[in-house]
Amino acid sequence: MKTRYDIIVVGAGPAGSTAARYAAAGGASVLMLEKDRDVGYPVRCGEAVSHEGVIQFIQPDSKWIAATVTKFRLVAPNGKSVVPRLDGIGYVLERRIFDYELAKLAAEEGVEVVTKAYVYDLLKNDDGVVVGIRALIKDEKIDIPCKIVVAADGVESRVGKWAGIDTTCHIRDMESCAQMTISGINVEQDVLDFYFGDDVSPGGYLWVFPKGKNTANVGLGLSVEEAKKKSAIKFLREFIEKKFPNAAILTHIAGGVPCAKTCDRIVANNVILVGDAAHQVNPVSGGGIISGMIGGMIGGQVAAEAITKKDLSHLTEYEKRWQKRLGWRHEVFYNIKEAIASFSDDTLNSICDSALKLPEEKRTLGGIFRAALWNKPSMLMEVAKVFVS
Repeated sequence: MKTRYDIIVVGAGPAGSTAARYAAAGGASVLMLEKDRDVGYPVRCGEAVSHEGVIQFIQPDSKWIAATVTKFRLVAPNGKSVVPRLDGIGYVLERRIFDYELAKLAAEEGVEVVTKAYVYDLLKNDDGVVVGIRALIKDEKIDIPCKIVVAADGVESRVGKWAGIDTTCHIRDMESCAQMTISGINVEQDVLDFYFGDDVSPGGYLWVFPKGKNTANVGLGLSVEEAKKKSAIKFLREFIEKKFPNAAILTHIAGGVPCAKTCDRIVANNVILVGDAAHQVNPVSGGGIISGMIGGMIGGQVAAEAITKKDLSHLTEYEKRWQKRLGWRHEVFYNIKEAIASFSDDTLNSICDSALKLPEEKRTLGGIFRAALWNKPSMLMEVAKVFVS
């Protein structure tokens, strides 16, 4: 390790690795610190991404693709289902390998990567300006100076808080999530299944994502308010016992996902937030891999530009570019999420029935959305904003 760096990235998930990679590609000296022993561990998501999202950053590789998906199925509370027509494909990842490959791409650009490095505070000068980080590395406390810190340390980022940014996610915008990877089951390898309804995940949805022969990620997300009445893990266990009674449980994770708008501030005091730390998750789907990587890319590029220009005030450009690229859409998606969450089981069944009446060539996601709009016209203006720009 050097004695100082231009940029230090805290967290080596997809957003952090991407930020580090693009910052280094822009000419900055970059150190990336990961508190866990290995990059890519533990896995904390459903692991599904689109092909169009992935190829912006890395060419698809069979070693980190557990399944290639050509369609998805929406299952209504009454058991009826509709399979929208898709124009593209998607992947279910092996996140441990995928994250590892992203970190390797960063290293190839010159990023230094250190694991088992726990950042416990920010280094500040007498004026309170952030000038580095304080970390515990190999049981030794060490201060490492830098010009810019990139916080990629997850939801309710501690690094962001230390910089004076409110990264708290309001309880109404937190999803309580649980997931198990199960094996010994019969599951279609090219289909993503989504289940809706009060019996499986009130106000949210349950997913079954294939992960190779006879294996799948099965998980769900519901509002924290709903989870107070009945926990996400209890909903999940009941579903698996009913749907896959003979399944072997390989992994088991639980946690919170911020389905909120982007943080009001994602830049302050020489610190920028990316990924979950910045609440860059899609509020409707809860998916944050690709959007977090986009945030990381923009943040890394702007940070490198600030170093080149020798003008750290340039970091505010990150907020502008993020808002133009995805931030404004996430605000719209947030409003759509609020409307969808209020759908009753009867409404969801009605939407499915309307979709099934459509000719197959018109049975697209847009067609199903129009069925939803028919049931809740107030969504029309919000949806229109997504496509009119």
